[in-house]
Amino acid sequence: MADPADLPDPDRLPGAPHPRETPRLFGQEAAEAAFLEAYGSGRLHSGWMLTGPRGVGKATLAWKIATFLLAEPPPGDGLFGPPPVPETLEVSPDNPDARLARSGAHPRLHLVRRGPNDRGDRLSAEIRADVVRGMKRFFQLSATDGGRRAVIVDAADEMNVAAANSLLKELEEPPARTTLLLVAHGPSRLLPTIRSRCRELRLRPLGPEDMERALTQAGVETAETAAIATLSEGSVGEAIRLAQGDGLSVYGDLVRLFEGLPRIERPAAIKLADSCAGRQNDARFELVLDLIDRFLARTARAGLQGAPSVQGAPGEARLLPRLAPGPKASRAWAQLAQVLTERSRHGRAVNLDPASLILDMVLKIEETARAEAASEVS
Repeated sequence: MADPADLPDPDRLPGAPHPRETPRLFGQEAAEAAFLEAYGSGRLHSGWMLTGPRGVGKATLAWKIATFLLAEPPPGDGLFGPPPVPETLEVSPDNPDARLARSGAHPRLHLVRRGPNDRGDRLSAEIRADVVRGMKRFFQLSATDGGRRAVIVDAADEMNVAAANSLLKELEEPPARTTLLLVAHGPSRLLPTIRSRCRELRLRPLGPEDMERALTQAGVETAETAAIATLSEGSVGEAIRLAQGDGLSVYGDLVRLFEGLPRIERPAAIKLADSCAGRQNDARFELVLDLIDRFLARTARAGLQGAPSVQGAPGEARLLPRLAPGPKASRAWAQLAQVLTERSRHGRAVNLDPASLILDMVLKIEETARAEAASEVS
């Protein structure tokens, strides 16, 4: 049996620092200000739900809020009355509570995330009830110094039904001076009763300038920040994955392949499919699937909004409006995107040969392009 300590952190993107180790959060000033306003009013909610696309900083914000609350002086401290209301979530890195939080060993902070599966050889696909019950044991411990306590659930939409019901009980009767921070990529998957007991902080996708600063902080250097930002749709996490997986080059290959539509070059299509074959190419396979989905979404959007203002690859601004010259074509490409997303999900679930799945998807794109070209002529 594998040592659970050797398993990867489920709340950490490969190649990037853990959210608790991320010094600065970029592009989310509005969400930070909303929390500070609630804190300053003296009516701090016990439950907060941090929502938005994956990779835009939800977990980083959760850790910043938790550290801020942990470092708050206990009630009664101060010889001259309560301290002024803070204008920022920043806490000195030398603060003892900040150091403990950064190490993941703060006694007043509890983290709920996916744990090992039953065999212990890989991470569980969901947060299970026994993990949430660990939070209940944490609540039963008294905070000896009188300080606030914080719980981070990352990600809340990964809880199974039993875990969600267990969390709901804690939200209904939260302990005093305790704040629960729920990171949610897909809040609609959570119980309505959980959502209703939390105040939402909505995080937005990052623009190119914030993206550049965030990538630099993560140690990712790229000369194509604008293209990375538009392809990642403002997600730092996705931008890091694209940068590490040579995603811009792969997307450029897709654009060049589809420039021949309504016909494609079969050798080029087969070469693309074969590059995804084999276990050693699992990461590339996932990347190609996601970038095909991104291409279809951008094509459908071009039918409504025109050429993209920022290209994901050279030639894209010319290609997309040609494939989707109007709303009718936009609907066709959007429908194809939905069909192929389901097809890829099924293919991955049943371990379909990656090369066959990619080639089939490319041929479906060619089929749609031919049908739309024929309809335009008629």
